[in-house]
Amino acid sequence: MTVQLITFDLDDTLWDVSPVMQDAEAALRNWLTMHAPRLGAVPVEHLWSIRANLLHAEPMLKHRLSELRRRILLHALSDAGYPQDEAALLAEGGFQVFLAARHQVELFAEVHPTLETLANRYQLGVITNGNADVRRLGLADYFQFALCAEELGIGKPDPKPFLEALKRAGIAAEHAVHIGDHPSDDIAGAQAAGLRAIWFNPLGKIWEGEGKADAEIGNLGELPELLLHWT
Repeated sequence: MTVQLITFDLDDTLWDVSPVMQDAEAALRNWLTMHAPRLGAVPVEHLWSIRANLLHAEPMLKHRLSELRRRILLHALSDAGYPQDEAALLAEGGFQVFLAARHQVELFAEVHPTLETLANRYQLGVITNGNADVRRLGLADYFQFALCAEELGIGKPDPKPFLEALKRAGIAAEHAVHIGDHPSDDIAGAQAAGLRAIWFNPLGKIWEGEGKADAEIGNLGELPELLLHWT
């Protein structure tokens, strides 16, 4: 079963996402404090309530994180008393501030050398449930395609993103490998679509998923050697 395609998760696989999201949330709050001061008195619980109501009314928004955040901001701004047109402009402005900060990631040290090595031997793709864009991260040249839940309308662990990746690459599932950090979204999802799956586990966590991954690595630099034994 020669490996021809490797697909990658992004958040917590190519970088640590927690500090990125904390900084992005802080950047958004600071921007809103300056440009939408009426929101200052709105408790965070109100924002979570808006989020819950939106998801209850339209569950598929959980796969459209950018649209969901835009709508939360729009509702919060409207509730704070901003006219609809002004609220829409402020919501989009705040979202763009958040999105820019969300792309200020610190790649794991092994990302560039590993991707460069692999790109010379395999087709590479991205399958992500998040809204990070490899083009904004300077990684697009490594990948033949990038699939995100926002565009597909469905996210991992549903088989559709993985099957779409196989279609884009023009190969059968037995020739594809997915790597990611999430036992369900990445490992179980990929395996359900017929791909092999590698668990990225840099912190040495205890496996709590069903079944087991086809392999486990704690450093992306281990990937090229591991895959050589699979070809």
